Amino acid sequence: MASMMNKLRNLDAYPKINDDFYSRTLSGGLITLVSSIVMLILFFSELRLYLHHVTETQLRVDTSRGEKLRINFDVTFPGLACSIISLDAIDISGEKHLDVRHDIVKRRLDSYGNVIETRQDGIGHTKIENPLQKHGGRLEHNETYCGSCYGAEASDDECCNSCEEVREAYRKKGWAMSDPEIIDQCKREGFVQRVKDEEGEGCNIFGFLEVNKVAGSFHFVPGKTFHQSGFHLQDLLVFQRDGYNISHKVNRLAFGDYFPGVVNPLDGVPWTQETLNGMYQYFIKVVPTEYTDVKEHIIQSNQFSVTEHFEKTDDHRQSLPGVFFFYDLSPIKVIFREQHVEFLHFLTNVCAIVGGVFTVSGIIDSFVYHGQRAIKKKMEIGKFG
Repeated sequence: MASMMNKLRNLDAYPKINDDFYSRTLSGGLITLVSSIVMLILFFSELRLYLHHVTETQLRVDTSRGEKLRINFDVTFPGLACSIISLDAIDISGEKHLDVRHDIVKRRLDSYGNVIETRQDGIGHTKIENPLQKHGGRLEHNETYCGSCYGAEASDDECCNSCEEVREAYRKKGWAMSDPEIIDQCKREGFVQRVKDEEGEGCNIFGFLEVNKVAGSFHFVPGKTFHQSGFHLQDLLVFQRDGYNISHKVNRLAFGDYFPGVVNPLDGVPWTQETLNGMYQYFIKVVPTEYTDVKEHIIQSNQFSVTEHFEKTDDHRQSLPGVFFFYDLSPIKVIFREQHVEFLHFLTNVCAIVGGVFTVSGIIDSFVYHGQRAIKKKMEIGKFG
């Protein structure tokens, strides 16, 4: 047993030196203090990384099919009334959503930006309770009212019982409603009068769109959009001699749900030109993004980059006044995954910190100690300096 213990003792890689042979120095004490502080700082830094999650990033080809793209928006127009703003969405598959009203909220604003009224739909949606005329003739007793479409009806039996239905019939025909005052339904509903009453007001419009996950656009324009012979036209309800003030502020624009670390570059960005009447254009590149937190909860969302452009509306250019967002989708998907550092990895880093700092401080101490001794020896024999 004694010989085995001796053999084990001979394997000691850390031979001990008697305390009588130790020489403690002031420089060694300072180096020990500094190295201890550095060691503690690095240890707590590593501990913080271990206690908090880290995010790993990957890039993959987006293979998703048949999904919908949710567009959340909040835009303020300080010089455009809610009654004349309409929202349209079009994509390259040919799907069109003109004058979108569902999931959209408009808030009337005064000249100071204070909210006057909040409403779900625009005006022009009210049915006439006491009609004045019957389409194709006089209204008889107990007859059901059928309002005229003023030449835009698809058949003799088609009725337009509200200003909105007349406008819709005109849109289907590709006609512009030049003077709503001659339309009995619009006059009865006070459509034009309400537009005039809101003159000088602003509008905050917010909500969301559910569109196909393909390239497309959506835009805010004064009046109502319609298509004729492949051209994109607008039915401007109230002509303004000085044009329309399309200056605006994008309070929020996001493609999909929020996830930690997302940056939406248009949030809170105002855009005003010297010429307020024109086509404001945003060209957006949408990047599909998947975020997985430490609890394995997956968030499917998107990031985007944007480029702006403004085109002035004048007599020589037939560009439509409004704010247009053109978006395209990237084929690359970004994947973020939250995860904790493994304990063995943390332990390895701590050992590396302690050993590394201890070794480096030992080298520095040895260099300082032997340097001091060499200088002292030269001074004793008078060769220093």
